[in-house]
Amino acid sequence: MKKQELIHLHGLLSEVRSEYEEWGTDLDLGQYNDLGVKPTSIHRSKTDHKAAVFKLASGITSSAETEKAESESTETVAATAD
Repeated sequence: MKKQELIHLHGLLSEVRSEYEEWGTDLDLGQYNDLGVKPTSIHRSKTDHKAAVFKLASGITSSAETEKAESESTETVAATAD
């Protein structure tokens, strides 16, 4: 993947992050924030953006998996079959 494509993907994931935050979802993005690489950091290397994309995607997916598990555990099932 080219650097420009990674930066674009980084920007898209950043938009997903914003949506999650608007919904009030708590994301664990400590490792991503520690990198200090933002989609607008075009002067940073391709490797830096690749690491940031992986950390951001990991934080988003782990949060989505946690929410899914919580919603499935609270979902009620009818006692009778159709």
